[in-house]
Amino acid sequence: MQALLKAIITWLSVNYGLPANYDVPNVRFSTPLEITSIRYGRLKPQRHREARAAYDAGPADQRYSTAAVYDDQTKTIILPVGWQGESPAELSVLVHELVHHLQTIAGSTYACPQEREALAYDAQNKWLGLFGRSLASEFKIDAMTLLVRTKCL
Repeated sequence: MQALLKAIITWLSVNYGLPANYDVPNVRFSTPLEITSIRYGRLKPQRHREARAAYDAGPADQRYSTAAVYDDQTKTIILPVGWQGESPAELSVLVHELVHHLQTIAGSTYACPQEREALAYDAQNKWLGLFGRSLASEFKIDAMTLLVRTKCL
């Protein structure tokens, strides 16, 4: 895993100018429920309730759709149990979370959490493009969804 993380860090550095910091993050595996809880647990209590209500109102097949999460405090990427890194889509999830790790290491700041996602999604989509795939084809993330996930509202 260390070699894979370092190779992706190099790719991100070359393609996005992110610092080639090889202080690799920890990686662990968890359930989709815990991954989603960690993601929404970062929100203030009121925003957590709003996010949970929106989540509950959404289609059942899209619940727990957070593929992975990066924990800034522990510098840990949390991937879903069963992740093997055997497909471009699975590896793109790691690319996305490594962007967040490098953003954290660099001390990057953003107006809102969504703004931080823009570069991560762009890198993930570019990675998928190397294999003739996209966020839309692999994760059903269309332009409107991407806009909502990457802009301060």
